[in-house]
Amino acid sequence: MPEPEVDFRLDACDAEDAVCRDFYDQVAVREDMLLPLAEHHTAGDEHSYYVLFDGTPTYDHPGVPQYLAVHLHRDPAKSTFDFDQAALPLPAMAQSWLVHRGCPLDAIGLNPDLGPPPADEATRALERRLAGDGDHYAMGYSYTCDDRDDMVIVVALRALDERAPVPFRVVVEEVDTEAWTRTLREGGFATVHEALKWCEDRLDGTAGLLPPVRPAAVQARAAHPPAAAPAPRLSGRPR
Repeated sequence: MPEPEVDFRLDACDAEDAVCRDFYDQVAVREDMLLPLAEHHTAGDEHSYYVLFDGTPTYDHPGVPQYLAVHLHRDPAKSTFDFDQAALPLPAMAQSWLVHRGCPLDAIGLNPDLGPPPADEATRALERRLAGDGDHYAMGYSYTCDDRDDMVIVVALRALDERAPVPFRVVVEEVDTEAWTRTLREGGFATVHEALKWCEDRLDGTAGLLPPVRPAAVQARAAHPPAAAPAPRLSGRPR
């Protein structure tokens, strides 16, 4: 069965020279290497959202992200278009990027026939959370290894909420090439140095287990919140 081809639906559209040039340089130049994993089009094709696997990073610098999120905005009355795009290391992060640009989360599900399926419910749950809540974190580092003997993606994230008990997280996707499934896990770190060191160790094959996202002390407080203070007793006569 042939792989689907991406269709940006721009045959009836035009744009300023700068927009056309940017779209060609950033997206269309590699169109024959883009595999549409998910796409959604609004009524009248005013907006289109794409999660694309990009085959060109294999020939680029090592570690480059292999997923491209593209948002096309067309003006049917003027037959013009504009666009935005972002290269991201994980499909769930591409989904999140599109969701926060107006795409319904339920409309941008990945094609189950393309790529390895999730290995377990933990992977599915984390992917759903990343797709829906990805704007809670800023990506600081990622590395994609497409070596057939160790297909792994590591991503270091920083919480945007300064009150977060664990300010840094690492998300790691591993592909079992024999079972052809993928697992996604996350861990929490107190410092950026610790997060990046774990990523480095994982790529070297020497990393230990990911630490829990929430420290034991925080988990204990969540499980046993302090009792509410008794209401103060008012003295004196009511007015």
